Amino acid sequence: MKYLYKSLMFSIILIFSSSCIIYAQTTIRGEIKDAGNKEGLANATVVIKGTTEGTVADLEGNFELSTAQKFPITLVISYVGYTDKEVTLNSVQPKLVIELAEDAVTIDQVEVKGRRISEKKVQSPLTMETMDAIAITETPAANFYDGLGSLKEVDLTAASLGFKIINTRGFNSTSPVRSLQIIDGVDNQSPGLNFSLGNFLGASELDVNNVTLIVGASSAFYGPNAFNGVVSMQTKNPFLHKGLEAMVKGGERSLFEAGLRWADAFKNKSGKDVFAYKFNFSGFRANDWVADNYDPVFDTPSKASNPGGYDAVNIYGDEYLISNDFTGNFNLVGMGIIHRKGYKEIDLVDYDSENLKAATAFHLRLNPAKDFNSPELVLGTNYSTGTTVYQGDNRYSLRDIQFFQHKIELKQNEKYFLRFYVTHEDAGNSYDPYFTALQLQNNAKEDIRWASDYINFWQTTINPRVRKIEGYPNPIDYLGRPDEFRAAQNSFLGKPNVMDSLAYYHSLAQVQVSKGNPLFESVDFYEPGTARFDQEFKSITTRLGYSEGGTRFFDRSALYHTHGEYKFNDLVKPDKGGSITDLDLLVGANFRIYTPNSKGSLLLDTGDVNINTYEYGVYGGGTIELDKRLKISGSVRLDKNKNFNYLLSPAASLVYTPTRDQVLRVSFSSAIRNPTLADQYLFYNVGRAILIGNLNGFNNLLTIESLREYLNTRDRTKLDYFNVAPIRPEQVRTFEAGYRNTFFDKLYVDATYYYSFYQDFIGYNIGVDAKFEQSTGLPTTIQAYRVAANATDRVTTQGFSLGTSYYFGQNYVLNGNYSFNQLNTLSDDPIIPAFNTPKHKYNVGFSGRDLAVDFLGLKFPDFGFSINYKWIDGFIFEGSPQFTGTIPSYNMLDAQVNWQVKKINTTFKLGASNLLNNMTFQTYGGPRIGRLAYLSLLYDWNKK
Repeated sequence: MKYLYKSLMFSIILIFSSSCIIYAQTTIRGEIKDAGNKEGLANATVVIKGTTEGTVADLEGNFELSTAQKFPITLVISYVGYTDKEVTLNSVQPKLVIELAEDAVTIDQVEVKGRRISEKKVQSPLTMETMDAIAITETPAANFYDGLGSLKEVDLTAASLGFKIINTRGFNSTSPVRSLQIIDGVDNQSPGLNFSLGNFLGASELDVNNVTLIVGASSAFYGPNAFNGVVSMQTKNPFLHKGLEAMVKGGERSLFEAGLRWADAFKNKSGKDVFAYKFNFSGFRANDWVADNYDPVFDTPSKASNPGGYDAVNIYGDEYLISNDFTGNFNLVGMGIIHRKGYKEIDLVDYDSENLKAATAFHLRLNPAKDFNSPELVLGTNYSTGTTVYQGDNRYSLRDIQFFQHKIELKQNEKYFLRFYVTHEDAGNSYDPYFTALQLQNNAKEDIRWASDYINFWQTTINPRVRKIEGYPNPIDYLGRPDEFRAAQNSFLGKPNVMDSLAYYHSLAQVQVSKGNPLFESVDFYEPGTARFDQEFKSITTRLGYSEGGTRFFDRSALYHTHGEYKFNDLVKPDKGGSITDLDLLVGANFRIYTPNSKGSLLLDTGDVNINTYEYGVYGGGTIELDKRLKISGSVRLDKNKNFNYLLSPAASLVYTPTRDQVLRVSFSSAIRNPTLADQYLFYNVGRAILIGNLNGFNNLLTIESLREYLNTRDRTKLDYFNVAPIRPEQVRTFEAGYRNTFFDKLYVDATYYYSFYQDFIGYNIGVDAKFEQSTGLPTTIQAYRVAANATDRVTTQGFSLGTSYYFGQNYVLNGNYSFNQLNTLSDDPIIPAFNTPKHKYNVGFSGRDLAVDFLGLKFPDFGFSINYKWIDGFIFEGSPQFTGTIPSYNMLDAQVNWQVKKINTTFKLGASNLLNNMTFQTYGGPRIGRLAYLSLLYDWNKK
C-alpha cells in the first residue's frame, strides 16, 4: 500500500506540474472502404501512431481527425476482419480514400502498407500472442481453440476431444489452475474445480472476434490465478458485426459440428444505432479418442512379463499394493507380485463426446450520438452442456454436465466498466471411472478376501506343481544356507520355461479367485459386456460418492463476481520540449464469492457445514510516455482471500521505441495463486487413498517407505512420522526482456527471454495413518492420505522464445516460432510440482490468401491455404502416481485449403489436424491423438 500511495502521489504531481500548450490544429479527412466491394467500413478506427489520438469512422466510412502533431504523421487504420494499414502523411492532403485490403497501394505522397501485426502487440511490455478473425478463419486446425497451439510459447494438451488445456512457461497440468481464461472479461472457470474446461464453457467459434494470450505472470491487472498466463477472448459486438453467420462441419470420427449466429441493431430517430442484439447456437459431437495405453505404469515394480500381472496405465483396479507383494516368500513359491484383474477404461467411459452452447446478448447505447464511444449497457447469458472426458488426478467421465453464466455490464470503451456476473454448474451424471473400477471389484470380493483366496489356491494347488518342475532346487541340499537356497530358487524361477509355467498357473489362479464364495458374501467378477456388469455399473455410477456409496459427483457450486475499472486517459498534454507526451492512470477493484455445493461427494460440505469462500482485490497503475519513444509503466495489486493473508503483486516495465519499427522492452511482473477449493476443503475417497484439503494442517503421518521397511523388519525405530503445515498461496516473480522489429516492411521478429522465481508451490504429500496392535506389532488399520501441501524449496525457471513472420508476394506469409523452457532448480522436495513442459518446441507455418487458381482454362479467384508443422521435444509428465510417465517426442502437421465464393457469401474449407496421422500421447494416461480430417462450409452475410 505504501508503494501504491507513492506512485499515485507522484502521478498527481506530474499532472498538476505539467504545462499545457495549445498547438495549431490540423484536420485530416478521409474515407475507409472495403477494397473488394468499395463500400464504406462503418466504425473503422483511425489512430495516429505513437499517440492515443484517434477517431472512429461513421456509418459511411468517413472520418475527420484534428491534431496538433507535426508532419510526417503516420495513421494506423484497422477494422475487424481486415488487414491493418499504416498511412504516412507528409503534408495536409485532400480527402483520403483508403481501401483496406491485403495489397499495398500508394496515393500521391501517402504511403500505405498492409500489416497483420497490431500496434497493441508491438507495443506490449509483456509477451503477447494474438489470433485475429482472419487467423481464426484460416487456422488449419480443426477449430480455433486447437489453433492456439501453434502460437509462440503456448503448450496445448489434449486429454480428450472435448477437453484441451492451454498453458505457458512450464508447470503444465491437466488441471490448468495456473492459467486464467476470460471471455469479454468474464472468467469461464468451473466454480467447483477452479479452472477452465478448455472451451467447453466458452464462445462459439462464429462469435469469436480475436484471442489474445498474455504469457507469464499477470496478476497485477488480472488477479489471482493469472499465474503463468491469461487467455483472453473477445466476441463480436453486434453493433459492428451484424447479419447472419452459419457453419456446418463434418469429418472423421463421426465429427459433426454446426453453428448459427444472428446479430442486428435498431436505430433511433436520428439514424444512430441505439440497441443491438445477438444470438449464438453451436453444437458438436464426435467419437472421442480412446485411452488404451496398456503398457506398465511408469516406474511400477511389475513389468509386463510378470506372471502375476502388472499395473497398466489405462486399466484401473490392477494397481500395485504392498500387501500383494510376495517376492521371496519361501512358502508361496513363484507367486511373486500379484495384481487384481482390472477394468479397461473403454469399458467404463462414455466416449461419445458432445457439447452444446447457446448464448445471447443485448447491447444498449446510452448516448447513441457518440457511436462506438457511447456508454453501453450489456446484458448477456450463456449456457453450455455436454459429455467429455476430463483428466485430473484420475480420468473422469463428465456426462450431461451443465454451466449457466449471466452477466450485466456498464462500459465505455477505453474509459471504464462495471461488471457483475455469476456462474452456476451442475455436474449432471458425472462419475469417476477409476473409483468405479475399485467399487466393482470390492462389490464382488474385497481386496483382503481376494488376496486370501489367491494365497490359499496357490498353497494348495500351485505350490506342489511348481516344486515338481524339473530343475527346482532341493531344499535338503541347502540346509543351513537359506540365502543360497533363495538365490537358487530365484535363478530357477527366472528360467523361460518356468516363467511360462508360472504365467499359466497365475491365469488359473485369476479364474479361481474371480469366482464368488457365498460363505464370505462375495460374488463372481463383474465381466464387462454382461447384464450383471451393466446393472452393477449403473447402480454404482448413479449413486453419490460418500453418502450413498457410489462414484457419481454432485456439484452445484457457483461463483459471484463484481469488477469495476476506470481509466484516466491523456492526463498530460504534450509540452513544447516533448519530455512528457502522455500520462494515463488506471484503478480498479473486484470482489468474488464461491459457494461450493457437493453434498460431501467431493468437498467437506456435508450436512450444514458452510465452506463458502470470498476474495477481493484492488489495483492501480499508470503509464508515462516520454518523448514519444519511452513508455514507463507501473502497477500494484493487493489481494485478500478469506482464509489467507494480504498479498501484493507489483509490476513495472519500460518500452523503448527508437525507430518506427523497433521496440525494446524490459519488465518485472508477479502473480499469486490462492489455493483452490480442493486444496482447502477436498475430502475424496478414491479407495486406495483419501484425497484431502489442508486448511488447518495434518499431523502424525507415516512415510510410505518407512512403513514398508517396518512391515519387513517389525522394527518400530524405522517408522518415520511427519507433519504437514497448513496450505499457503503460491507466488512467482518474473523478469523479462524482449526485442521486436520489422525489417524491410516484410519480416517481423519478436524475441523474448525470461527468468522466474517461484515460492510456496502447491502440490501434495502422501502419507499413511496407521495403528498397530501392541503385542504383535501388526497394523490394525492403515489409511493412506494425499494431503495438499506447499513446497519448502524455492525454484527458478528460465526460457527463450523467438517468433517471426515474413510477408511476401503480397499474398503469402511464412511464420515460425521456437520456444525453450527449463527448470533450473533440481530439488528432492517431493512437493515441487512437475514441470511437465518440453525443453524445446517449434512451429513452422506457410499460408496464402486471395489467390487465383486456373483449372482447365477456368479461373477461380479467392482461394487460400495454410500449413503448420509442429515439433515437441519429449519430456516426463508427472501427474498422479497412476498418470506419471514419459511423453515421447512427436510432430504434427495441420493443413487446410479454402475457397471463398463471394457471390453466395460462402467459404468452403477442407483440412486436417495431424494430417499424417502420427498417433501421439500429449498427456500421460490420456489417449493417443491421431488425424481429424474435416470439411466445413461457412456462410457469412454481413448486414450493412
